[in-house]
Amino acid sequence: MPQNDPRPTVYLLFAHEPYYPAPAREINTTVVSADSLLHPRVPQPDGARIHARLVHGRRPGEIVPLSTLTHELDGGARWKEVGDWEAVTESLLQLVRDRDCDALSLGLPELSRALLCAGPHTVVRAAVGPIYGPTDRTEVLAQVGRDLAWAEAGSPLWPGDNLLPPVNCADVLRGAGEVPPAAG
Repeated sequence: MPQNDPRPTVYLLFAHEPYYPAPAREINTTVVSADSLLHPRVPQPDGARIHARLVHGRRPGEIVPLSTLTHELDGGARWKEVGDWEAVTESLLQLVRDRDCDALSLGLPELSRALLCAGPHTVVRAAVGPIYGPTDRTEVLAQVGRDLAWAEAGSPLWPGDNLLPPVNCADVLRGAGEVPPAAG
């Protein structure tokens, strides 16, 4: 992202069916720049609407799991008001595999992946043993953040070329039944 771009760099993390780019190397989770949602090969206007929802009110550098957006959208009941997240993440994964945008591709252990796929306040119970919750999820996100910082050393994730302009966040929030804060 150009240095003079006023929008914060925010990242989308999503889990997907595993694939194996090399023997014994599983990739089951991907992190992309939020701006990759504006790529012309991503279904639109869904990608742009999810982008607006993703970046609104976030801190620069924040990694937002798809499950967090689902939680914010009443457990997914309001996804239809924002966009088709399944089609969008499938397209993002294809962009990554075609090398048309940069990504942090991860092979997360089952527990870590489960924590990131669960909402921010959910607990995950191991078959035998302890219960994992929000604190454990935060630790997994912190590790992903360290991995992302290492991957981006010297160069931020490239979101792709010929990106579409972002949509007005207030329109997306209004369409999702929320009232954006008043300007000013």
